[in-house]
Amino acid sequence: MRFYTQQHKYYCGIDLHARSMYICILDQAGKNVFHKNVRSNPESFLAAIQPYREDVVVAVECMFVWYWLADLCHRESIPFVLGHALYMKAIHGGKTKNDKIDSKKIAVLLRGGTLPTAYVYPEGMRSTRDLLRRRNHLVHKRTELLAHVYNTKSQYNLPDFEKKLSIASHRKGLADRFPDPAVQKSMEVNLQLSELYDRLINDLELYIVRQAKGHNARSFHLLRSIPGIGKILSLIILYEAHDISRFDRVQDFVSYCRLVKCPRESGGKKFASKNSKIGNVHLKWAFSEAACLFLRDNEQAQSYHDRLVSKHGKGKALSILAHKIGRAVYFMLRRKEPSNMDTFFARA
Repeated sequence: MRFYTQQHKYYCGIDLHARSMYICILDQAGKNVFHKNVRSNPESFLAAIQPYREDVVVAVECMFVWYWLADLCHRESIPFVLGHALYMKAIHGGKTKNDKIDSKKIAVLLRGGTLPTAYVYPEGMRSTRDLLRRRNHLVHKRTELLAHVYNTKSQYNLPDFEKKLSIASHRKGLADRFPDPAVQKSMEVNLQLSELYDRLINDLELYIVRQAKGHNARSFHLLRSIPGIGKILSLIILYEAHDISRFDRVQDFVSYCRLVKCPRESGGKKFASKNSKIGNVHLKWAFSEAACLFLRDNEQAQSYHDRLVSKHGKGKALSILAHKIGRAVYFMLRRKEPSNMDTFFARA
């Protein structure tokens, strides 16, 4: 957890929404010099903070409409802080909660140096990252359609399909397998939608790869040097991690990827973790997938995995392998060096 501790003359806390924003500005002594609800647009925001532009810092809670305000502050050379929503428990801990109270609490946390910060993803690569997330969403939707085809086949106890339906050419004539006309129509709808998703996903992948080569071609190719990490996983790691130098230690990176346990102790007693979900879910998925694919046609990796299974069990063995791959990725990107399997297993 990181806190914003720099000192300023004025501290601006904003409870930001799509159509309105409640602004609270405190001076160094903690006196409330501005506290008003205004429209969520650049003109209203700049007009509100104009008397305090001499030395003001702006903070908002991390939620889905902060992009425009961060970009505006960057263009206007105004310090901007993004509060980590899961760590800002003071916002939700009071008996009474409303926009006016929340904006003041953000300003108070900011002034006191106790505002936990989240990463303000720069504008340059942010839209491509969101497009990649959209591509992953479409893949999940396509999978749901194909899963419905498999489930319907099981409902009617029909023979198994000879080939995987994930490949478009294997779906020809599939609807004719079902005797009921209504079921056939349902399957045709699923298959037509799947074909549409295929075209959209392929088009998105081509576009995102071109963008990645323009944004950071070297890191993109370095990531692909690791067995098990292909085109899509490389893109996810590249865009979700963004700048590896923002992580001072490898422990910070693997924690952000949700690859480590979060111990909780008090008075010498250990408790179950409540915050294991804090981190980047996309990187967690990517490294979990990479651990499974790392074992494919890799005898050295399979031998290492078997030793882990005999010692820790299958589930924990894959988690350990994912953690090890995450550490390797961190040092690869920091040192600008391709993967080296001899070094990887020498430290096993």
